[in-house]
Amino acid sequence: MKRFNLLLLLLILLYSNTVIAQKADTLKPVTNISLIVLGTIQDAGSPQIGCTKDCCKKIFLQPDKGRMVVSLGLVDTANNKKYIFEATPDFTLQAKLLKKFSAGNTNETPDGIFLTHAHIGHYTGLMYLGKEAMNAGSIPVYAMPCLKNFLEQNGPWSQLVQNKNIALLEMNNKKTIPLANNLKVIPFTVPHRDEFSETVGYTIAGPNKKALFIPDIDKWQKWDTDIAEAIAKVDYAFIDGTFYDAAEINNRDISTIPHPFIIESMNLFKGLPAAEKKKIYFIHFNHTNPVINTKSRQYRQVVQNGFNVAAINMVFPL
Repeated sequence: MKRFNLLLLLLILLYSNTVIAQKADTLKPVTNISLIVLGTIQDAGSPQIGCTKDCCKKIFLQPDKGRMVVSLGLVDTANNKKYIFEATPDFTLQAKLLKKFSAGNTNETPDGIFLTHAHIGHYTGLMYLGKEAMNAGSIPVYAMPCLKNFLEQNGPWSQLVQNKNIALLEMNNKKTIPLANNLKVIPFTVPHRDEFSETVGYTIAGPNKKALFIPDIDKWQKWDTDIAEAIAKVDYAFIDGTFYDAAEINNRDISTIPHPFIIESMNLFKGLPAAEKKKIYFIHFNHTNPVINTKSRQYRQVVQNGFNVAAINMVFPL
């Protein structure tokens, strides 16, 4: 009997620390502090406006509910709290999705929103908290100094502040934000097109595991941090996978959108041990990116190389 109980305990511990991909029609609340993938697509969504390529034709006719703009949810089961990273154009659906993963917290809105920067897919969902929509009450919104100033000084976002729909909380580079005794968030600046604000990534640290979240960044060599060293310090790494390669962007100057291609990242990380590669989940996919299609050659190549492609409803215990 003792051996049976020990085996059962080991199985429970193993399950509680395993990445789970839940199905949309059978979502279950998480039972421990966890991150949830709420979206994986680049700012403009998929299908994208004006696109006449094959990647969007079928999706216009048969919309894929799983193709929401990049976002992570964080459920703190110990303190009955939930948070969301990014306020995307799909914020309404993502807030409801996050609620399904939180058994004890059925509020429509999260207990805090963490923004990365002022590009359309990452903050414009705040509009749904305004008086024309939910007319929310002082939802905490974490933003870096320039982004905070941008929201305060420019409409319609300034109206959200004035009407106390949101309460802006200033973050600072590499300064820890404690959410609970065993849960914290650390923002850090990364190089990106900073027309209206700085850009940050996040380290999200739970009681047992840590995650890296960098949905947008310019080429890795522009960052003052070694990305391989950053990955070594965490258990999961959600990193910019906007484009698979340059062939996708045949109608724009690629120098104006200098994301690291997935093929570049895979080449950079090819010497990493298998355990390190397994931590990496590409995310933030342009509508042209073939890895969105799990049957594509490019998707298979990513997996065969030892990496992962993030998908909506994936659960990551912290």
